[in-house]
Amino acid sequence: MSTDAEKDRVAEFTAFRQRMNERILGEDNQVIRRFFALDTQTYKPGALDEKTKELLGLVASMVLRCDDCISYHIAQSKDVGVTRAEFFEAFSVALVVGGSIVIPHLRRGVDFLDQLEGE
Repeated sequence: MSTDAEKDRVAEFTAFRQRMNERILGEDNQVIRRFFALDTQTYKPGALDEKTKELLGLVASMVLRCDDCISYHIAQSKDVGVTRAEFFEAFSVALVVGGSIVIPHLRRGVDFLDQLEGE
């Protein structure tokens, strides 16, 4: 069961991301707007479904060791129906590809997943 602090972490991450995205996209910068739009388009269903694309994003984020990206892709993956078993298979791919340096990010990722599932 999630504690209030854990729920707050998920809520804080989500609120901060939304607030800053709005702030950034509020600037008159075509390159940034186009990049954000490209990112959004990339994860829409195509030859690969949304689940597969989100898991690919999650694995890449783990290998690149970006905790914010990992949290984002875990939340997005959860929203499109990724199961705990599927998460752990993706985590294993990230660990094999990225090596032991991924372990701290795996810990934080599993903690974030546990918090989402506790809601």
